[in-house]
Formats: sequence, structure tokens, C-alpha cells
Amino acid sequence: MTTVQRARTPGGGIGQGLNRDERTRDSSRRLLSYLRPHRTRLSVGGMLIVWATVLNLLGPWLQGVAIDEFIAKQDRAGLRQIVTILTLSYIGAWLLGIYVARSVAAIAQRVMARLRQDLFGRLQTLSMGFFDRNRTGDLMSRVTNDVDSVDQLLSQNLLSVVVSATQVAGLLIVMTVLDWRLTLATLIPIPIVFTVVRQIAARSAPAFATYQRSIGQLTAVAQERLGGQRVMIALDRQDQATSEFAEANSATRAKGIRAQTMTMVIMPIMFGLGNLSTVSVVAVGAWLAVTGDGNGVTIGLIATFVTYSARLGQPLGRIANTVTSVFGALAGASRVFELIDEEPDLADLPDAQPLPPIKGEVIFDHVNFSYQADRPILSDISFEVKPGQMIGLVGPTGAGKSTIINVLGRFYDIDSGQVRIDGHNIVDIQKDTLRDQLGVVLQRTFLFSDSVRENIRFGRLGASDAEVEAAARLANADHFIRALPHGYDELITEGATNLSLGQRQLIAIARAALSDPRLLILDEATSSVDTRTERDIQAALLNLMKDRTSFVIAHRLSTVRHADLILVIQDGRITERGSHDELRQLGGFYEHLYTSQFRGRT
Repeated sequence: MTTVQRARTPGGGIGQGLNRDERTRDSSRRLLSYLRPHRTRLSVGGMLIVWATVLNLLGPWLQGVAIDEFIAKQDRAGLRQIVTILTLSYIGAWLLGIYVARSVAAIAQRVMARLRQDLFGRLQTLSMGFFDRNRTGDLMSRVTNDVDSVDQLLSQNLLSVVVSATQVAGLLIVMTVLDWRLTLATLIPIPIVFTVVRQIAARSAPAFATYQRSIGQLTAVAQERLGGQRVMIALDRQDQATSEFAEANSATRAKGIRAQTMTMVIMPIMFGLGNLSTVSVVAVGAWLAVTGDGNGVTIGLIATFVTYSARLGQPLGRIANTVTSVFGALAGASRVFELIDEEPDLADLPDAQPLPPIKGEVIFDHVNFSYQADRPILSDISFEVKPGQMIGLVGPTGAGKSTIINVLGRFYDIDSGQVRIDGHNIVDIQKDTLRDQLGVVLQRTFLFSDSVRENIRFGRLGASDAEVEAAARLANADHFIRALPHGYDELITEGATNLSLGQRQLIAIARAALSDPRLLILDEATSSVDTRTERDIQAALLNLMKDRTSFVIAHRLSTVRHADLILVIQDGRITERGSHDELRQLGGFYEHLYTSQFRGRT
């Protein structure tokens, strides 16, 4: 007997192993790898940014020349000429800026499309165990809020940093060429200011990481409470839901204030830098001009440096302000990449083979299984099913009935033992080819917000309209579907609230029928409907189960009384097995369950 050991994942969820700084550096490298295919277009954009910066910096220099050469000498012709050049330079810088912004936006959206596709594709590879461990709301926050923060980084913040850094470099070069003394005067306040900014930035990264996690927790609370709104209303617990959301919202607000405050104080600091630089330039320039040691320091040059020093604070302020936003975006990117890097805990073996068309023989051979290592759910489960047989699974809630089905579909890997289908050990075959031959109708039917026709067609995407309608007739659903205002084209609302429970179940049966499975699983398929609808469903199921191996989980024993084999599951073990009549004669749990359900009936 082959033993299969299932790899266990810690219950803490996503993102184990790297510390915060390592995750931030890794996220930066990963984002750069997404940008690498666009490096040619980015290089062109970078050169255009340099030209735009040159044209912008030309303005203050031309103003200084105009003051010294044309205004002082009242040269109107020269003044008109320099004003024309100044206007054209600003227009050119503006046009280049628009083109670069549009180009960066296009690149950012291509990168984001790839990132979203990688993220959603990874989610489709993860097993039920992963979704058991992680709250849906937090996953939704990663897919929406965190992805949006990365989008903002690429489409806005990155461009702002590059443009601002280019402007700072250009300003320093031009100022140094014009007069190194006035340049030093401009830079006097910078070391002090940047020491303060560095301290703020060091605290911003963990603050934004905490804020992003808090948003995920808030989204999880909102999703869970809104998803259970009907229960909240029915039990009059809206005040409790409001209180729980308010508590999570308050925690998020506090963390947001801390993170955003650090961002908000940087701009005033940088404006102060510009003012200090202006004062320094005026003082030093005036002293040089008055003492006669200016060596070319004129009023026009001082005016040029005043403009440059004021401009220097602006890009530095944008860089500092953007850096804190970048920390928030990188915190979001880390959460996104953690999800992309999540390894499926249930994967095909390297040499797994596709499952050929099956007849439907199923063997459980001493199967043991647990969701958590110290809490066994199935213990030594063994039984054999012949092709075309109907197997009933009965027992108290939590006994392990649905777990047997989950194991059969290889939604989870077992701890030990074997599950064989037509002689094939299911761990040796590709799980997708197994599920292609598996039809499932659950107690809690999920229907998509689409037409009735497309919901049925989901069972086999290439099916024709005629095949969809034939499946609906087999499921006894055709009559009520045609009675809907738009028939098969009727749109199903979110949560399928415009259909009754029985109608939803009949559509789910039609969907399973369309897939034409060899193995059929019915998990409490009639437990949520009335007696009349149950008869319709059972008639449909009899048609569906014909010549198929069927596993039926039921609390209503009328559903399984004609089964070829009934397994009674208690505490994860098979305690009774046999046909309906044989189990009644045993006088055990099944007989007790039967008499409790049918007492007083004739």
C-alpha cells in the first residue's frame, strides 16, 4: 500500500520568511523586472524628460539675461526676441511633458495588466486549503487596494521622482556653471533639511506597511458582515455589525493618520528649504555685489538664482513627498507578490499522467486525512464502488461525509492510504483531468451574475444552446426557466436573489448534466427545498445518475434509500455499511435515524 504524505502549510496564511526590509527590496526588484520589457520606450522617455528639463531651466536664465542686457538698456527688439524664445521653450517643455506622461501611463497600464493577470492566475492554481486559511476580505484587499497602490506608484509616483530628480540635477549643473558661490549659498540649508526628512522617511515605511495590513483587515470585516447581511437583519444584529466595523475602522484611521501625517509634514519642510535658500542667495549675492568682489555677480544673475533656488525646493519636496508614498506602494506590492509567490499546497507530480475516460470504479483503501495535523477527520476509510453504482453517505453533521467527497475530487491530499479510480491512484494523475470527469451539485449552490443560459453552459463552455436546453429539460428546469420574463436569457442577480432555492438547485443540476460526468457528487442537494421541489429534483437526479457512479450525501434518507450501498459515517469512521433494508435490520444508527425521520408516516 502506497502512503501519501501531504505537505502542511502553517495556519498563519500568506507571507512567511522575509523581514520587512527584505520584502521591500525584493518588491522593488520585482517591479523593475516587470518594467524591463519596456526599457527602450522608458529610455526614450528619459531623454525627453532631460530635454523638457533643459527647456524649463532655460527660462530663468533668459529672464536674467533680459534684465541685464535688454531691460537695463531699453532694447525693445532684443526683449521681444528673448520673450519669444522664452515662450517657445515653455511651450516645448509642456508638449514634451504631455507626451512623456501619456507614454508612462501606457507602460504602467501594460505592466498592471500583466501583474493583475499573474495575480489572478496564481489564485486559480491554489487549493481549497489556501482559501480555508485566508479571509476572503483580505484577499480582495490585495487584489484591489494593494494593486491600486502599485498602479499609482507606476503611473504617477515613478514619473514624479524621475522628473524631479532630473530637474534637481539640471538645476545644480546650470547653477554651478553660472556661479559656484551662489550655488553653495543655495545649498546651505539642504543638509539640515534632508537629515530631518531622512528620519521621517525611516519611520514612514513600517507605518505604511501597518496601514496596508489594517486596510486588508477592515476589508475582511466589511466583506464578511455584508456577505451575512441577511442573517444580521434576521437576528437584529445590525448594531453589532456596525460596532465591529467601527472598531476596525477606528484602528485603520489611527494607523492612516500616523502614516499620512509623516507625508504631510514633508512639503512644508521643503517649502521652508526654498525660502531659506532664497534668503541665503539674496544675502550672499548682495554682499558679493556690494563689496565689489562679485566678479560678474549682477542683479540679473541674482534674480536668476532666486528663481532657481525657489524652484529647487519644489522638486526636492516632490521627491521627499513621493518617497513616503512609494513606501506605501511597496508595502502593497509586497502583499501582492506574497500572493503571486504562494506555492500551491496541492500540485500534480512531475510525471503525473492524464486520466483517460473512466468507467467509474472507485476504491478507498485505508484512507486517513486531517485538515490540521493534530485533528484527524477521516480514519481508516475503506470501501469499493462498482461502475454505475449509487453510494449514499449519511451521518451526523461534522462526521466527515463531505470530506470523503473532497478527498475523492482531490481538493485535498490525504495523509495516508490510497484513492483509486479505475485502478489509477489519484495522486499519480493530473487533477484537472480528474475533475473534468467529475460533476458536483452542492447544498449551497453558487450561480454567477449572468444569464440562466450561461450559468448552465458553465458546465461545458462549448455547448450549443440546444444542448443547454436539453440539460435543463433533464434537470426538470426547462418549465420554470421558460416562465421567467426573459427565459434562458434572464439575468441572475448577485446572490441569485431573484430565484428560489429550488430553482437555483435545478439550474446547478442542469449545469452538472451538461458536463456529462462519469462520477457524480450530490452534497445535500435536496436539503434546502420543499417536498414538492424535492420530488422534482429527485426525478432529475435519477435521470442524471443513470449509468454514472454517484455519491450522494443526504440528511433526508428518502434520497438514498435506493442506493446500492449506504455508508454510515460517524466521527470520521465507517460504522455501518449496506443497503437500506440491510441497515434497517441492523437496528443501529441508520435505523434510529430512519425511524426519527419517518415516525408517524405511512
